[in-house]
Amino acid sequence: MEYDLIVVGAGAAGLMTAIQAAQGGLKVLLLEGQKKVGAKILMSGGTRCNVTNKTVSEKDFNSEHIIYVRNILRSFSNMDTLDFFNDLGVELNLEPTGKYFPSTNSGKTILEALLRKINALGITILCEHKVKAVSFEHHEFTLQGDQFHFNCKNIVLTTGGLSYPTTGSDGTGYRLAQSFGHSMVETTPALTPLITKDNDLKSLSGITLEACLTLVVDGKRQFSCRESFLFTHLGFSGPVALDISRHYLKAQGQKQILANFIPDYDENSWGTYLQQVGQKNPRKTLRVVLIELLPQRLADIILKKSGIDASLIMNQLDKASRQHLIDRCVHYPLDVTGVLGYSKAEVTAGGVDWEEINPKTLESKLIPGLYFAGEILDVDGRIGGFNFQWAWASGYSVAQALIKQRSLHEQKDH
Repeated sequence: MEYDLIVVGAGAAGLMTAIQAAQGGLKVLLLEGQKKVGAKILMSGGTRCNVTNKTVSEKDFNSEHIIYVRNILRSFSNMDTLDFFNDLGVELNLEPTGKYFPSTNSGKTILEALLRKINALGITILCEHKVKAVSFEHHEFTLQGDQFHFNCKNIVLTTGGLSYPTTGSDGTGYRLAQSFGHSMVETTPALTPLITKDNDLKSLSGITLEACLTLVVDGKRQFSCRESFLFTHLGFSGPVALDISRHYLKAQGQKQILANFIPDYDENSWGTYLQQVGQKNPRKTLRVVLIELLPQRLADIILKKSGIDASLIMNQLDKASRQHLIDRCVHYPLDVTGVLGYSKAEVTAGGVDWEEINPKTLESKLIPGLYFAGEILDVDGRIGGFNFQWAWASGYSVAQALIKQRSLHEQKDH
């Protein structure tokens, strides 16, 4: 069968590319290496699938060429995403955090709606068709796998990165891109939990609170973020820990993560607060003061690490102990020894280098007819629906470029 386009990888970006291209009149084949499509759609957001965010800009992303990311995001905005899913019959709810989820709170709703559209458009999906090699000759690609091969003039690699390899993101797309001479921006896990050897902090497993984390490299503050923080039996998780993980891994030099466990206060305001409490309630124990603002078990660990007796009353707190306490509450040095890696990473940082890609069409500058969309590119967003928004926007952009190209060819023929 003749196809105008073959999409390799049926995740969010692949499904979106296929739908948009088919709506524009292209005959599309979608190849997926796994037994089923859309594994990450089903598991993301705690299986609820956070499809986009209330506000999206390039500031929510990381890339060596962030201006290119901005242009693609503008071509298909978060509002376009809401309209797209509304047209598919999916009701999305906005949560106070700015995240949009399906009203059913199930990623299955998103995947089923996409697949209904795929079927309605007559798009062919072949699962368990893992592409192992692609060659290009006489303006045509040959895609090969176990006991199959297909030919086509246009292909899109939407194979993801290296995150959650059990879903099929095993770096195949990177290898295929490199086989055509494409360069890679070094990849690392992103949005992945942090690990520690600090048994005191591991004993706090299950405690969650709002926190601000700051990455300090060679004595200079490089990155800060504030969100929910979770202690685990291995270390630290929650949105704030996941967001800082890629910056921690990418940083070169002497690096440290400092935690502010009372993020409504900084060093000065927290010191002032302790002073005021000491004046109003001089007989109040330090432990009681901390428990009013922090989970009890965390308060006890902070006092222990500060070397302060928990039964100490406020008017017994000397200047050195007060400073110790201030530092432990707003500049707590987390003993981070690494990350959980790709096995638990929600996305991959780095990827195919933008230098060799047309930033408007996402077509290879090296091989005409070769396109990229989604996580395979050097783009990663913070937590909150941003990586899905990138998948929708980049898939849309590729499809529009292909539709336009076909239109131009038809005009020439006439």
